[in-house]
Amino acid sequence: MIREVKFPSWLANVVVVQKKNGKWRVCVDYTDLNKACPKDAFPLPHIDSMVDATVGHEMLTFMDASAGFQQIQMELSDQEDTTFMTPTGIYCYTAMPFGLKNAGATYQRLVNMMFKEKLGDTMEVYIDDMVVKSKITENHLKDLRESFGILDHYNMKLNPSKCHFGVRLGKFMGYMVTKR
Repeated sequence: MIREVKFPSWLANVVVVQKKNGKWRVCVDYTDLNKACPKDAFPLPHIDSMVDATVGHEMLTFMDASAGFQQIQMELSDQEDTTFMTPTGIYCYTAMPFGLKNAGATYQRLVNMMFKEKLGDTMEVYIDDMVVKSKITENHLKDLRESFGILDHYNMKLNPSKCHFGVRLGKFMGYMVTKR
């Protein structure tokens, strides 16, 4: 996911940030790089609309991509822009790191392309958070198989500890969703 860099044109510092669950995440401070990059105006879905779109579905599966951004490979020509320093050397990411200004838009563009035939029908996706929704319980396995087929085709991995399969209610984007 990282490789060594000899003569960087950009260089960022590593910072340690506490996550909501109390654990720590090592991040890179891309403030200067983000200021220099143009904004990708790709729209993110409206959370309210996505939550409303789950109404009337008997069976739900909530999935979360494992280290979502880091599953997207960086273009070779862009990798060295993510250079950061450590006590043991200078490195850059070969996969998209957390903290880049356009990471969310890039990821949303990817999942919209991946699930274009399913969005609004049997799936809703907000960056790395996904819900597979079935109006009829008996169709849920078929809907899951189709979604897993797409995930497998694109080699996207899930975080099993954040997935909830075949439930009638659950939390999606901070909202409790049910058939009603």
